[in-house]
Amino acid sequence: MPVIQHMLAITAAETYLPIGIVFVMAIGFAAVNLVASNLLGPRATGVNKGTAYESGMEPIGSTRKKFNIRFYVLAMTFLVFDVEIIFLYPWAVTFSQLEPRSPEAALFLGRILFFLGTSVIAYIYAWRKGVFRWD
Repeated sequence: MPVIQHMLAITAAETYLPIGIVFVMAIGFAAVNLVASNLLGPRATGVNKGTAYESGMEPIGSTRKKFNIRFYVLAMTFLVFDVEIIFLYPWAVTFSQLEPRSPEAALFLGRILFFLGTSVIAYIYAWRKGVFRWD
């Protein structure tokens, strides 16, 4: 019996080894990029280096101009619907392969209807709050 447990431990370690290698490579890649950019990057300083660059033109006014909050809320709403589309595609592929009228298909359908319902409620809330009005 201990031999079987030893073999199971080896297979579990072998299973997680590729994940560990990917983590080490990702951390190493980030560290090498940070060190290389500090060592090899330009070190120019001066008055012009600190000014704002706007398409080759001299900046006009302050760069600290405030934006209306509706801009950010509209951008976040756009991102929410983008993420929703990203989740819908794999769901549709999986749902089409399920057995019709099976309990698993009903569960999948219920989950996506809940997901879409909450998104519609969020959209209606944003609409009623005037997020989509630009007056």
